[in-house]
Amino acid sequence: MKKIRIGILFGGRSGEHEVSLMSSKSVLSVLNPQKYEITEIGITQEGEWWSGTDTWQQFQNKSFEGLYRVLLIPEPGKTILYRHQEGRLDAITELDVIFPVLHGTFGEDGTLQGFFEMADIAYVGAGVLGSSVGMDKALFKDVMRANDIPVVDWIVTSRNYAEQHIDEIVKETEALGAYPFFIKPANLGSSVGISKCKNRSDLMEGILEACRFDRRILIEKGVEYTREIEISVLGNENPRASVPGEIKPADEFYSYNAKYYNDRSELIIPAPLSDEMIAQMQAIAIRTYQAIDCAGMARVDFLVNGQTNQLFINEVNTIPGFTKISMYPKLWDACGLKYADLVDELVNLAFERKAERNRSERKLS
Repeated sequence: MKKIRIGILFGGRSGEHEVSLMSSKSVLSVLNPQKYEITEIGITQEGEWWSGTDTWQQFQNKSFEGLYRVLLIPEPGKTILYRHQEGRLDAITELDVIFPVLHGTFGEDGTLQGFFEMADIAYVGAGVLGSSVGMDKALFKDVMRANDIPVVDWIVTSRNYAEQHIDEIVKETEALGAYPFFIKPANLGSSVGISKCKNRSDLMEGILEACRFDRRILIEKGVEYTREIEISVLGNENPRASVPGEIKPADEFYSYNAKYYNDRSELIIPAPLSDEMIAQMQAIAIRTYQAIDCAGMARVDFLVNGQTNQLFINEVNTIPGFTKISMYPKLWDACGLKYADLVDELVNLAFERKAERNRSERKLS
């Protein structure tokens, strides 16, 4: 049987560059070489595309030994990866599908997905709309509220305004209620730039910290007695939801350190919830997924008041952490879908989604 020519993209121009390397290593480790012809493509933090011998390892070593610059031209019918050297383009391989194992800006936010759409190539994960809405936490909340899906109260501001009128933002934030508040860059993941603020001093520091990473800043009211529950969703037109998992973070919240470095964080799968609440959360997870026109995969994150069981959608990650110990694949493993089979299914969903796109007529007869 002809091998599927797959390009694995990792690295990228975001604060989640290192997380992408962790995730892509796991994906590469389970791709069956009897089924796939694998091309590793690393993207530097400056946006350069590189490939060659042991690309992932060279990126991990912060070296380009044995690598060369590559280009993919966004022209339908020519999904060829080219070597770019001294003004020349030499064809290396044609690609059937791309798996972007990229987190954050310029990978998970719709920009790269738009490039793939122009190239008319199959790719794993959500399209332009689902990716961009899922990435922008403020816009995402507007869409949730429009669909009667519960979210915590929030305000959004800009970096420019925050730098000039921080006292006004503090006043507006405190009008939401009592501390704590959470400050987040609107367009980033993996808890990069997020601060939990217990007082006014924390709040001002958290706003400035978030300003380092994005021009839009989200400020949210904290949830009392917080439980953090996550559900994995898989599919295109008819998505399905996994069992829920609960996070017991090593830090005060599920910070970048707690996710990737502090092994005292605990993942409880399945989460200790009633059957009724599990069914309710799975239904809301699918509604959330469909509300932003997601495809392929996403991890839907909930905040739950541990005393009242009132629940809120926190966010959706359209390219969630994908290491073998990440919540997204672990939840599917608990449902009987092993990591390697999950990757295969995502590739199949990418082809399915492209076939559906190809049904749309683009010429008037």
